[in-house]
Amino acid sequence: MKVAVVGGGPGGLYAAALLKRLSPDREVTVWERNAPDDTFGFGVVLSDETLGGIEHADPAVYRALRAEFVRWDDIDIVHRGVRHTSSGHGFAALGRRRLLEILHERCRDLGVDLRFRTEAPAGLERSHDLVVAADGVHSAVREAHRDVFRPTLTPHRCRYIWLAADFPFDAFRFEIAETEHGVAQLHGYPYAPDSSTVIVEMREEVWRAAGYDALDVRESVVRCAKTFADALGGRPLRADSSTWTTFRTVVNERWSHGNVVLLGDAAHTAHFSIGSGTKLAVEDALALAACLEEQPSLHKALTAYEEERRPVVASTQRAALASLEWFENVGRYLDQPPRRFAFNLLTRSRRVTHDNLRLRDPRFTGAVEEEFGCPPGTPPMFTPFRLRGLTLRNRVVVSPMDMYSATDGMPDDFHLVHLGARALGGAGLVMTEMVCVSEDGRITPGCTGLYNGPQAEAWRRVTDFVHTRAPGTAIGVQLGHSGRKGSTRLMWEGMDEPLPDGNWPLVAASPLPYRPEGQTPRELTPAELAEIREEFTAAAWRAARAGFDLLELHCAHGYLLSGFLSPLTNRRTDGYGGPLAHRLRFPLEVFDAVRGVWPDDRPMTVRISATDWAEGGTSGADAVEIARAFAAHGADAIDVSTGQVVPEERPEYGRSYQTPFADRIRHETGVPVIAVGAISSWDDVNSLILAGRTDLCALARPHLYDPHWTLHAAAEQGYDGPGVLWPAPYRAGSRRPVTGRTDAPKPRLTLGT
Repeated sequence: MKVAVVGGGPGGLYAAALLKRLSPDREVTVWERNAPDDTFGFGVVLSDETLGGIEHADPAVYRALRAEFVRWDDIDIVHRGVRHTSSGHGFAALGRRRLLEILHERCRDLGVDLRFRTEAPAGLERSHDLVVAADGVHSAVREAHRDVFRPTLTPHRCRYIWLAADFPFDAFRFEIAETEHGVAQLHGYPYAPDSSTVIVEMREEVWRAAGYDALDVRESVVRCAKTFADALGGRPLRADSSTWTTFRTVVNERWSHGNVVLLGDAAHTAHFSIGSGTKLAVEDALALAACLEEQPSLHKALTAYEEERRPVVASTQRAALASLEWFENVGRYLDQPPRRFAFNLLTRSRRVTHDNLRLRDPRFTGAVEEEFGCPPGTPPMFTPFRLRGLTLRNRVVVSPMDMYSATDGMPDDFHLVHLGARALGGAGLVMTEMVCVSEDGRITPGCTGLYNGPQAEAWRRVTDFVHTRAPGTAIGVQLGHSGRKGSTRLMWEGMDEPLPDGNWPLVAASPLPYRPEGQTPRELTPAELAEIREEFTAAAWRAARAGFDLLELHCAHGYLLSGFLSPLTNRRTDGYGGPLAHRLRFPLEVFDAVRGVWPDDRPMTVRISATDWAEGGTSGADAVEIARAFAAHGADAIDVSTGQVVPEERPEYGRSYQTPFADRIRHETGVPVIAVGAISSWDDVNSLILAGRTDLCALARPHLYDPHWTLHAAAEQGYDGPGVLWPAPYRAGSRRPVTGRTDAPKPRLTLGT
């Protein structure tokens, strides 16, 4: 087999070495357009997992690397002159130039043909059996087959530059500088006994305001050293071939085409703030070499390589994007208490969590909890939270979930058992499904309502049970109107599909069907808007008499009020359409009317879709203004969901993927928020609460899987305090028994992820 490797970075070199080592008869050639000692950046951080793979695949390379590594355990976060240190993390780094030297030497020992200062010739895929494109972010090989790989390069909002200092930091150091032009940050770590990598990063507008766009590299280096003089101890910085640049996230729809395969930055990138660019490239090389050995054909090998690596890379890229965006928006967190700021930074990618950090460094985590106000031994999720006259005993909310199990809008025994079980399960607040304000405002024939007296009495049965059998648990009602998404089948019969018969007329902000095959709604007239406003008011009055503790107005997911907020669904030309202030008009009128009949001491929240996940729809900035408007009218908290407004949406799913929108609203408006969406573990809840990204966490599917999710979360954390109450008949189960023993100890701490 003749193998061509385009690109002489760590990934390409290591792939060449492995391929040659595993099959010495292979003819392996590396083309690198730069000189052997040219490099961009100074230090490289590798994980123990990556090193383990290297040790298994090539002990000679591993031994050479191990001899060069600088190791350390601490992370320092310096903000407003105060340094906080977290220990127990474990890092290993070496110089990038030394890494390349080791790989050059290994390649030569194995007989790899290294061609420096040489552009890869065209047509390698015709003259070679395999072409490995390891030629970086701006891969020429990838661009030659752009129509097949279909790459997306997304630029981000910060400028950064790789520099070095001639002394070793004693920890991985993050330092925030608040300058007259805006916020800048330093990322620094040692890579040799006498040297450290220093990355300086700032938003594009800060970079320009500070005049860096008019400075050459030497002048920039001097300016950066002055900005971070305390971190550097007054020492200078130096540059190599680096210049200011903007990070680009690279994603490809395909990683191989015929006998051409992408590797490393040519296939994907991950922001340097989680230190994974070289790590990912080396792991790609390990996987590619293994698949070529294991599979019977080149096609199957390249397919297996992509199937193995793509999920790992996607997960890393999600974490890297979360980290990147945190640093892009670090200015919004500057006023956090110092330890919470440090905790927020450490958990920014969601890979380091509260429980993980508590295992690494209980001293630091305990100090953060104390600053937050956690009593000793109390996880953050079990601290109380007050909304107006209602104090929730913990931060867990059973999210509204449509059950589609009512007849003529009437809640029955199913709803009593469903909501009652979850109230007994320990959550601080249990929410009903969207309860419809009129018969024609239902989503399906199975939706519940509050549009007549008997329905209110039936709901009273549910609230009485919660208040008497689950004391300390609050129950809230979510009121809404389906708008253009009504008159559809039950979810399990065909979600959002129109009823085969028995349809009712739909109304909406504008006459736009939700789906082409669906019913076209009638555009509401001002008189009809007034009627619907009164329906909301009457339903709220009944909800108060039914004994609900909290009322949430549903302005999300494309239902009627959401349809007024989104520019994709509101095409009106009157005072209720056009700019955001006009689109807010009717939802705010409804809110004011409901607030007028809802008891003063009981809180009201509003659920919004913070983005439509579609071009031209509601943006994150719009969501901030929407939240600010509702708060100005008396909303006590904003329940931050996303999407479900238009069928052509393209959500960016992932772990707690909607939380960044709640985080932004909370910090830019000061309004309490409820985070929701792919939050599944108690460790996630503790992490989000303690980092200040949300005030409450709403969980839906975890409570379908386990009605006693909160009680079990308490037991697994060894917590038995006022933040959770086991019903007396269940208390014997609050400690899991050990088989064959009667003196069962408290459950051992287990990771929540």
